[in-house]
Amino acid sequence: MENSKKMWGLLSLSSVPLVMTLGNSMLIPVLPKIGNELDVSSFMVSLLITAYSVVAIIFIPIAGYLSDHIGRKQVIIPSLFLAGIGGLVAGLAAWKIDHSYWIIFIGRLLQGIGAAGAAPIVMPFVGDLFKKKQEVSEGLGIIETSNTFGKVLSPIFGAILASIIWYLPFFAFPVFCAISIIMVWFFIETPPQKEKPKKFKQFLKSVKQIFKREGRWLYTVFITGGILMYILFGILFYLSTFLEETHHIHGVKKGVMLAFPLLALCLTSYVAGKGIGQDQLKMKWLTVGGLSLLTLAVFVISFNKELYMMLTALFAAGIGIGATLPSLDAFVTEGIPAEQRGSISSFYNSTRFIGVAAGPPLFAIFMKGNHFITFTGNAFVILLTILLVLWGIRPEKKEKQTW
Repeated sequence: MENSKKMWGLLSLSSVPLVMTLGNSMLIPVLPKIGNELDVSSFMVSLLITAYSVVAIIFIPIAGYLSDHIGRKQVIIPSLFLAGIGGLVAGLAAWKIDHSYWIIFIGRLLQGIGAAGAAPIVMPFVGDLFKKKQEVSEGLGIIETSNTFGKVLSPIFGAILASIIWYLPFFAFPVFCAISIIMVWFFIETPPQKEKPKKFKQFLKSVKQIFKREGRWLYTVFITGGILMYILFGILFYLSTFLEETHHIHGVKKGVMLAFPLLALCLTSYVAGKGIGQDQLKMKWLTVGGLSLLTLAVFVISFNKELYMMLTALFAAGIGIGATLPSLDAFVTEGIPAEQRGSISSFYNSTRFIGVAAGPPLFAIFMKGNHFITFTGNAFVILLTILLVLWGIRPEKKEKQTW
């Protein structure tokens, strides 16, 4: 009975990153269409992804602090509601108002604020629900798989909806939020807090102490997570535009092609989450291996613009990112005491959102330049990240499992 409750709780929590991913990534295949309908540039339309992410960056630490003090569930549910309202605002503006870009932009800002209080709180919530580190790692693997499964569904689902009416993806998002709210409300029991929350000054002091003590590996994990999201969303934006402008591939066919590398990411995340357990040394080398494969894949793309070669390389890139993310999640969740877990993981999620925000507009600029330089330069960035991981993450031997 207890295991059944935990499983339903985990499935309900998994719905949150799934919904938040759908809310953002569903627009990736639709961005060129939105640009045409609203008569704005590719850079301006890319800001609809960036707007969602930038406000999330600002509000995630606030949400993390609140979740440590008033409870995870009490933050997630209102945040999902606000995110749904944002989707409704964007959809109604696109439907009813001419030249509605800036109102849609405001709707995306509301969605981003809601996302800040929903998806990032899920990671520490998993740490609260499960006590054994093996269960936490497996739970985080399922959460990351749900996140990436949302990315797999998003381009296909977004393309299908947009083929009916271009602004339908905006209206789908509030429906998804409502389903997630119901699941979280009924199927998750918040564990009682063991200790009374610290006052704000004490909280700041304890966070400073954590970063002073654990800063080397924490900053490494944060930067690595941000780089991965930057590469992922940048390449997805690049590929979406490339398929449409160069190969004239539109609609569902384009959505399926965008989903191809994301499927690799999803499956690899699930396997990696199950396999890492609580072995921090294994986490480190899986991170290095995943980043190495990603470097190679991005470097190969720089030499070849042939469609199926690009898709094959991006499939390998998806495997690399999928191998890395569950390890980064586990480092943060398992390496931080429960009372600061929400706050520290919120900083980690903020850096991931920085990557999401930076990817599309930077790649929109890069697309005006040289293909070889764009992808070789980004391969070099990933290579530097590998060196950072080798330097910054130094778990002790397996039997001690301490930092």
